[in-house]
Amino acid sequence: MKTCILAATLVAAPALASAQELVTRSRVGLPDAPNTLTFRLTSYDLYSSDPATREAFEGLFSAFIRARPGWKIETQLQTGNIGQEQARLLQQTQAGRGPDCAMIDSSQLALFKDTGVLQPMNAVFSDEDVADLFPYVREAVTDDAGNVLAWWWFTDLRVLYRDTSIVPEAPQTWHEVKAAALAAVEQGREGILFNGGRWEGTSFDWLANFWAQGGELTDESGAPVFAEGDNREKFLNAVAYYQNLVESGAAPRRITSITDYDAFNAAAAAGSAAMFVGGNWQYGQLRNTLPEDTFAIWEVSELPGPTPDQRATGTGGWTIAALSDDPEKAALCGEIAKEIYAGPGNAAQGLLPTSQPIYDRYDAYDGPEYDLFVEALENGVARPGAAIYPEISNQIQILLGDVLSGSAEPEAALDAAASAVQSAYERQ
Repeated sequence: MKTCILAATLVAAPALASAQELVTRSRVGLPDAPNTLTFRLTSYDLYSSDPATREAFEGLFSAFIRARPGWKIETQLQTGNIGQEQARLLQQTQAGRGPDCAMIDSSQLALFKDTGVLQPMNAVFSDEDVADLFPYVREAVTDDAGNVLAWWWFTDLRVLYRDTSIVPEAPQTWHEVKAAALAAVEQGREGILFNGGRWEGTSFDWLANFWAQGGELTDESGAPVFAEGDNREKFLNAVAYYQNLVESGAAPRRITSITDYDAFNAAAAAGSAAMFVGGNWQYGQLRNTLPEDTFAIWEVSELPGPTPDQRATGTGGWTIAALSDDPEKAALCGEIAKEIYAGPGNAAQGLLPTSQPIYDRYDAYDGPEYDLFVEALENGVARPGAAIYPEISNQIQILLGDVLSGSAEPEAALDAAASAVQSAYERQ
């Protein structure tokens, strides 16, 4: 029997009466608890701007800390600038000033593993737990000795959202996207929106177009190869796709300033855009915030590729890892990941679990949209588990910003990006 999302909230119901006492903007638990765990997290769950999400996590955290009266969790919020925040987290940890437990973006996990700052959480996660993970997740969170160094608690993917009153049929190719977007512009809409500003979302969303052609960012040794051989042509093809959308007017020039998926939700609510490239989690956000008749006209489909048979979507998500070498704190960090986030937390937000048993456990995953998400995950590509990836992403962000704003030509921008990445790689 599947678990209803309501049940996860009801389990925590006794704690909700005194949630203000147990959950503050910087602490979970009583202030005089003798033991303290510092936890650096994102603002998407316990401190979410969405009331329903926040209340669900307040209940989960309250129940968790009530079962551990000797502990309090001091919380530290990360900003939305993933690259900057993760770099700061790593530097502080290496200097002995980092938190005990932290959210680490899956794109940065390889770098944290490579530097040796992650502490095993084997006491919490069984061999069965690890075996249940999707293969690419299992490989990412364990080391060669089988130690569990992080817990990748949800994954995600990118899809194409469209207003069916403007774009009735799902575009299957890049050419069809442009045609549909231009037709929408003629009707007074912005044709298609996507991330184009300086942040990880821009490079990750765009990479689907590179991966759809079979492009590779790094080789098996972790060396950058995206500007070499066939990869170079595939990379430039994917850049040209975005560049042509902007230059033709199919995408507005303001995309170079978009650094937040919330911008797409706002456009859907305002009825200003016909399509956008967004994350699967936005489906639930739109359902919860748009009027029923407005939500009914929005549909999702797989990201188009250069041809109907060439498809890819990036699979991302967040992990939780222990940074303290105190075994008790490392275990508590793992318990937060296992008891709050992986399962109840997934269902509370409709975030895609990283193991099949969780899909089967909660009725939150019975909606038809999840059939599409699971199907699209068959074409999912994870960011390479190479320490150089953050710099590759950084340079892609710069490249796209320069090309889409018209301040650089694609080939010159690619050469500059490749040179910067190679220099960074040689310094590792």
